[in-house]
Amino acid sequence: MNMKRTMIASLFLIIACKEEKKEVKTDITQPQTEEKIVLHNESNDAEAAQKWLEKSIVDYFKADIGNEEKNMQKITTKDYFEYKTDAINVDMDVDGSLTEKEFQNKWKSRFDTDKAGVGIGFLISAQDWDTIEIGSCDLKLSSKNEYIFNVVLTDNSFKAKYPSVVKVVKENGSFLIADVLQDEPK
Repeated sequence: MNMKRTMIASLFLIIACKEEKKEVKTDITQPQTEEKIVLHNESNDAEAAQKWLEKSIVDYFKADIGNEEKNMQKITTKDYFEYKTDAINVDMDVDGSLTEKEFQNKWKSRFDTDKAGVGIGFLISAQDWDTIEIGSCDLKLSSKNEYIFNVVLTDNSFKAKYPSVVKVVKENGSFLIADVLQDEPK
């Protein structure tokens, strides 16, 4: 009788060990699947951010003249809008305009003020343009809800190219421009 009990106990142990191994295998493969899904979603978000950026830029330059400020506000974060508005108005005879030094001191902790495009417009340095198109828009870096693109805007009529680096963020399910690094015109 002891032999029967030993065999039955051994069978239970063998079965229990096999079931435990199966559970371990399942637990190991599941996180890998979740990781792939997350990476896939980030890739989709980067593509969506790029398409949104390209469309928003083209639409911005096609909009009626006189609504630039309102149209810029729709596609930028609140901080960037205030920062770029200050940059455009540096040393201008406009209510609330800052000197270059005041501008630097106000924004240097949050933005690269050397690339603000002081005294020049949003996205391009020209005051006049014909048709602004996307020459190129390539993803440079991405992290969670933040995408940085190398962008070259072109105006074939004026034979002009406007390179910049544009940071897009995803806030509350939509994309917004959070920064534009522009070189000063030479």
